[in-house]
Amino acid sequence: MARKKEKKLTPARPQLGDNVEILSAGEVLESAITDTLETNYMPYAMSVIVSRALPEIDGFKPAHRKLLYTMYEMGLLKGNRTKSANIVGSTMHLNPHGDAAIYDTMVRMGRSNESLLVPFVDSKGNFGKAYSRDMAYAAARYTEAKLEPVCDELFRDIDKDTVDFVPNYDGTTTEPTLLPVTFPTILANNTLGIAVGMASNICSFNLEELCNATIALMKDPQADLREIIPAPDFVGGGTILYDAAEMQNVLENGRGSVRVRAKWSYDKENNCIDVTQIPPTTTVEAIMDKITELVKLGKIREISDMRDETDLNGLKLTIDLKRGQDPDKLMTRLYKATPLEDSFACNFNVLIAGQPKVLGVRSILNEWIAFRAECVRRRTYYDLQGKQKRLHLLKGLKAILLDIDKAIEIVRNTAEETEVVPNLMIGFGIDEVQAEYVAEIKLR
Repeated sequence: MARKKEKKLTPARPQLGDNVEILSAGEVLESAITDTLETNYMPYAMSVIVSRALPEIDGFKPAHRKLLYTMYEMGLLKGNRTKSANIVGSTMHLNPHGDAAIYDTMVRMGRSNESLLVPFVDSKGNFGKAYSRDMAYAAARYTEAKLEPVCDELFRDIDKDTVDFVPNYDGTTTEPTLLPVTFPTILANNTLGIAVGMASNICSFNLEELCNATIALMKDPQADLREIIPAPDFVGGGTILYDAAEMQNVLENGRGSVRVRAKWSYDKENNCIDVTQIPPTTTVEAIMDKITELVKLGKIREISDMRDETDLNGLKLTIDLKRGQDPDKLMTRLYKATPLEDSFACNFNVLIAGQPKVLGVRSILNEWIAFRAECVRRRTYYDLQGKQKRLHLLKGLKAILLDIDKAIEIVRNTAEETEVVPNLMIGFGIDEVQAEYVAEIKLR
């Protein structure tokens, strides 16, 4: 019996007139990778942006907020210092990302580290120095800390429902989503944050000028901020090379560049230059490395020696000159060739209601004013609710006191204790809350 031949089915080739998209293997692979990134990478990117890298309107990233709130709960605002290791361990109830990261955060917030214009941690022990790359801080078991007095303004009225609280990572306690700060901390300290696809670099401003600017904006939203905040104020000092156009861009748009020069003095007796303040973007070691490189290349010949004489009195970089050299001409050359003059690139990227936005000083202060007004509104509502509850109880007490003999008789003649409250409600026309309050009063 002859077998029938099976017909092979071949796919029809697209004709020139057909609207068919033919993808190469590379395009298919690229499409698959894009889909994977959108599925897995984007949630991670948003998590880094929202939960780690960028500051919010209260001026803090989550790691800073968790640490400060833990110290507040430990009673370190009024009490004595405790070992940093204790603080780090307690903070892990809110921040489970490791003790090293928590301690590093606390070090940078310490007064002795000199990273912040308005420090929040009163530190004792070796906390390192922000202007030194190689001056390492001591381990957490050797140092002690507590909150600075200014932190009282960070937590004022936090127990009056001024901010929202959310459960911590394991649901065993709660933590604030923001701190009810009473001054614009967001601009009082420099903040650097590197997220996924974006970054934030906020310079610090003088606290008095910030408060005056905030008051001026509350009175007049179009107030001229240049008259109140002429320039940033860096913790390490230095001299700002003022550029009116750049400063206006920073105030209005949140972007711009601020050039900062180191401060120095000439010691004629010892024929040396003493550098005592450097730009906030560099370190003593970076400056020394660059000067050493220039000397080896023969581009700088006026220097005979250089050493870091930083001590308990503060930063001091000494540059010995050869005989007959002009210190002003040398420093002019060093400003051009070394980080003794550097730029602070401003990028005021802030989280507003969970969304990253690049805002100028004016807009940030307006956002902070709105945030603070909401805190005050919530505090007022909380106080009002408390007063209303108290007034309600006192009205019930007033009804009882007008005829206290009747109240005693009702209590004495009630056989069951559970019937006392209902009988008081009936006898005086008060509600259950008022009757419970009256029933708990001690007769003296």
